[in-house]
Amino acid sequence: MASGGQRSSVASILLVLNLVLYFIVTVIASWAVNHGIQRSRETASNLSPPVQLFPIYFPIGNAATGMFIIFSLIAGVVGFTTSLTGLQNVSVWDVSNLYAAATSSFTSWALTLLAMGFACKEIQLGWTDSSLRSLEIITIFVTGTQLLCTGVIHAGVPV
Repeated sequence: MASGGQRSSVASILLVLNLVLYFIVTVIASWAVNHGIQRSRETASNLSPPVQLFPIYFPIGNAATGMFIIFSLIAGVVGFTTSLTGLQNVSVWDVSNLYAAATSSFTSWALTLLAMGFACKEIQLGWTDSSLRSLEIITIFVTGTQLLCTGVIHAGVPV
């Protein structure tokens, strides 16, 4: 069985990896939202009324793109913040900090899992831009690494 020090180092490595991946997710999703806002006025004017009612029409991607990008942006910001605070909590490695890290890590994983579901739906529908494909891949990858990180942190929490 691994000691607290070994779990702490594994969790720290996973948290740093997730910090970088969530930053990349946030940057790409922010670019996509900005791109959708800038191009929506010129492209949505030619569409039918239900599409015009959606505040951000995404000229790239398919029908799942809007929800995927919004939830990826939310998951990216929450995951980045969780990884940043989790690094501080894991470095202390006491009961109260581990409970805080475990709870926030699970919440971040749940949001990322929701974004991954929309990524899978977007992959199923097809016809996406290359930047969206990279966002899909990174979102799916960060869901797995966040699950591993959540498991390592939960393994360190005393029962």
